[in-house]
Amino acid sequence: MKRILVTGGAGFIGSHLIDRLLERGNDVVCLDNFFTGSKENIRHLLDHHYFELIRHDVTEPILLEVDEIYNLACPASPVHYQYNPVKTIKTNVMGTINMLGLAKRTKARILQASTSEVYGDPHVHPQTEDYWGNVNPIGIRSCYDEGKRVAETLCMDYHRSNGVDVKIVRIFNTYGPRMAENDGRVVSNFIVQALQGQDITVYGEGDQTRSFCYVDNLVDGFLRMMDTEGFTGPVNLGNPGEFTILELAEKVIDLTGSTSKIIKMPLPPDDPTQRKPNISLAQEKLGGWTPDIPLEEGLKKTIAYFESHLKKSPAKV
Repeated sequence: MKRILVTGGAGFIGSHLIDRLLERGNDVVCLDNFFTGSKENIRHLLDHHYFELIRHDVTEPILLEVDEIYNLACPASPVHYQYNPVKTIKTNVMGTINMLGLAKRTKARILQASTSEVYGDPHVHPQTEDYWGNVNPIGIRSCYDEGKRVAETLCMDYHRSNGVDVKIVRIFNTYGPRMAENDGRVVSNFIVQALQGQDITVYGEGDQTRSFCYVDNLVDGFLRMMDTEGFTGPVNLGNPGEFTILELAEKVIDLTGSTSKIIKMPLPPDDPTQRKPNISLAQEKLGGWTPDIPLEEGLKKTIAYFESHLKKSPAKV
């Protein structure tokens, strides 16, 4: 049994990760300040003998004894990370320093959740890990984009200077049950709007592309990465299936049987025009890891979750 710390553990991805870690027989500590995390995501774990919840902000140091750390703490949607951009970059920088310091002291292995946003609006397609990106360092998204880039820098500096055992994963668009209905991400936005019969808002012409990975596949990639020896990454984790935003909107309307109409709104600043991971490195280093849940199957599961969730607490996007 390992004692494992998951920061941001009450979030969408973190709560799924904790489920899997407990299934493996680990002792899990969930750290969350509940800025974007939800107690609802971990309610089913509160009586679990090997689950512990600590309300704490990673920008403040904490003393714990752990074997592994998954550092997922950070708002991950533009609505949330632009709400308080200074806090976002502090979470990425100071939070990562605190977790790397904890890993150094306890000799724990640490996995840093980075993002495809480090590639910015890419000039290379699909994106490979050796591409350095095209990021606006002073734009409205930079608190997140540059924050995650600095977090990667910190990981490698702690690794080279202090021998900290680090793992860096770059997450591409992920979706599934427990997404927040008001987080502004495209999948949750479209599903909630469709289920409530509202107009579905597409930005620009809807021809920008994204790749959507179901959360179970992503968590499997996390676990495989943490279990590897001698490989720090970074490594892309995402589904290489590429869809336009318009295609996604039409698919959601079809799967929900909604009468919603698609309306087009002005494109926000620095919105990437295309995003698709090259996952050949993940396949090579992570035992042939490949996302096997197709978009339609994953959307059906996510729609079913939101149908149930919205009956309990109707929300507006």
